Amino acid sequence: MANDAILVKDLLSGVNAATVIEDYPAFPKGPAVLVLEFDREKRPVHAVWGIPKGFTAPAVLITAYRPDPARWNENFTERRK
Repeated sequence: MANDAILVKDLLSGVNAATVIEDYPAFPKGPAVLVLEFDREKRPVHAVWGIPKGFTAPAVLITAYRPDPARWNENFTERRK
């Protein structure tokens, strides 16, 4: 996250407006989702949020990164084939 200049506070403040891109219900460490969020400068960020296995809350941030435009469509919501 530091390499991409992503601030945790931006992710926390934007999580309510996030769009689910992919759902990982069988993730080994507990269910998780990949979401599209935007930072305070309106730049796209992909974040993976999950709930630890055996729990129902809280959601935890697993990772976040800037999506590569070469690997994602123009809206950063679908992987290019």
